[in-house]
Amino acid sequence: MNSDEQQKDEQEQQASDAVELTDKQELDSEPPREKVELGQPLELGEPLNLNQSSDQHKQVTDLVQTVAELERKEQDLRKKIAALQETHDKLLSEQLSQAQAAVGRLVQEGLNELEQRKQALQISVEQLERRRERIQAEMRTTFAGVSQELAIRVQGFKDYLVGSLEDLALAAEQLELSPTSYPAEELTDGGFDSQPTDNTPKNKFAEQAFQDQARQIRNILDQYRTRPDYYGPPWQLRRTFEPIHAERVSNWFFSQGGRGALKTIGSRLQNILIGSAIISVLRSIYGDRSRTLILANTPERLGEWRRGLQDCLGVSRSDFGPERGIVLFEEAPALVQKADRLINQKQLPLIIIDETEDQISLSMLQFPLWLAFAPDPEQLSSYQY
Repeated sequence: MNSDEQQKDEQEQQASDAVELTDKQELDSEPPREKVELGQPLELGEPLNLNQSSDQHKQVTDLVQTVAELERKEQDLRKKIAALQETHDKLLSEQLSQAQAAVGRLVQEGLNELEQRKQALQISVEQLERRRERIQAEMRTTFAGVSQELAIRVQGFKDYLVGSLEDLALAAEQLELSPTSYPAEELTDGGFDSQPTDNTPKNKFAEQAFQDQARQIRNILDQYRTRPDYYGPPWQLRRTFEPIHAERVSNWFFSQGGRGALKTIGSRLQNILIGSAIISVLRSIYGDRSRTLILANTPERLGEWRRGLQDCLGVSRSDFGPERGIVLFEEAPALVQKADRLINQKQLPLIIIDETEDQISLSMLQFPLWLAFAPDPEQLSSYQY
């Protein structure tokens, strides 16, 4: 800024010198003035040099002032430009810093969110892995390896059933009944009739004389296992039938003769699938004469049986009732009375006992067809509700 002021001073000094030089030249070139006497008029054509030099000096002074004013304005403009440039650089730097900070926050938030998702996925994977291990352990426990304690309990249940059958056989001998013919015998008002009628359905699945019936049952089970029909007619099995289910059903028909207990597979739904297959086979052989009586000690369990049979057999709520194809019971005496009436009506009752029944009434073992699901000792606690 000192150089500009010095330059300004030099310009003003030069302008002043120029004015003085001009005035001096004018004075030197001015012709000698004649003395004018008082009262003598001036000639109109003569120039007035004094006024002319004064106007020129005023013009030069105005120009000098104008130049000085322009220089001041130039300096002010330069200062303002410098201040604006500095402000612009400062604002640009602040905006750049804010943008960098905002981008950094966004990146950090994105990383935090991805980290949370990663942790949630890891937790889900760990839960699924634990669930898979638990299911595999349950499958190994259910199908492959049975502990010694479980075998002892199952053997105890088997001994209980054998003892019950022996007591029933002893009671039948005392009543002078023939054990080989009572499933097909007809009840009368005077007691048991020793001669069966032709209209009473007979269950002799284990006898060699009924090869055609056994072949028909095997064909039906093979169809359910290899060619399942998920949209078949009512009373036909509509669900996937695994070999383990077919093995249980075949054992009940051909080894136990339609009268015996099967160990539960592990859930009520699996037992319902086995019961549905047996109901479907009997329905194919005997038609409407086959009636199913189900015993479970709580309405909730009976509700599970009703929903499961509807799902597996494609039946509706109208097929459940005292005079329908399937009847549900909470107490054994009422079931026995209904089975007796069905026998009198030339019907074939199938009694299915839920795995939660800890005691079996001996009066139910007199009927031609009954199926009891033996509970798994390791899962007894899950049924206590």
